[in-house]
Amino acid sequence: CCGASAWGGRVDKISPRLIRAAVWRCSGYLALWIALIGVGRADLPVGIAAASGATWLSIRLLPPGDGRLNLAGLPRLVARFAWQALVAGVEVARCAFSPALPLNPGFVVHPTRLPRGPARNAFASISSLLPGTVAVRDDERGLLYHCLDTRKGVLSSLAADEAEMLCVLPRSERP
Repeated sequence: CCGASAWGGRVDKISPRLIRAAVWRCSGYLALWIALIGVGRADLPVGIAAASGATWLSIRLLPPGDGRLNLAGLPRLVARFAWQALVAGVEVARCAFSPALPLNPGFVVHPTRLPRGPARNAFASISSLLPGTVAVRDDERGLLYHCLDTRKGVLSSLAADEAEMLCVLPRSERP
C-alpha cells in the first residue's frame, strides 16, 4: 500500500530493510483503520491514504533500526509489568481508601544505563504506566520519577525493570 512514490521529499537510500519496515507499518496502520472505521467503499480509499501518510511520517520520524527485538525476552517483560501493575494498583487503592496509611511522596533519580533515544523513552513510558510512579524529566543524571512513596524500593524496582527491558532490546541498542 506504500510504494516508493509515497515517500516524497528526500530519501537517502531505499533499502530492503526500509521497504520491509514500511510494508509492516503500513499494514498495521491500515489494519487499525479497518478495525476502527470498517471497510466501506468510501472509507477504504481514505484509510489507504491515511495509512500511507502515517507510514511516510513514521519512517521519517523513526527510521527502522539495525536490530530486531528479542521476542524471547518479551513474555518475561510483559509478565513482570502485568504483575507489578496489579500489585501497585492494589497498593494505590489501599492508600486511597485508607488515608491513615503514611505516604512519603517525592522524587527519585534513576540513573538509567539506556542512552537517550527511543529505547529510553519507551522505558520511561512503560514504567510510568505503573501506578505510583511517573517519569517527569530526562537529563544527563538519568530519569527523574515522582513517586507516591519513596520508601517502597522504587529505585531497585526500576533497575530490575530496566534489566528486563534490556533483554528485549536489539543488541545494537543495548549499552
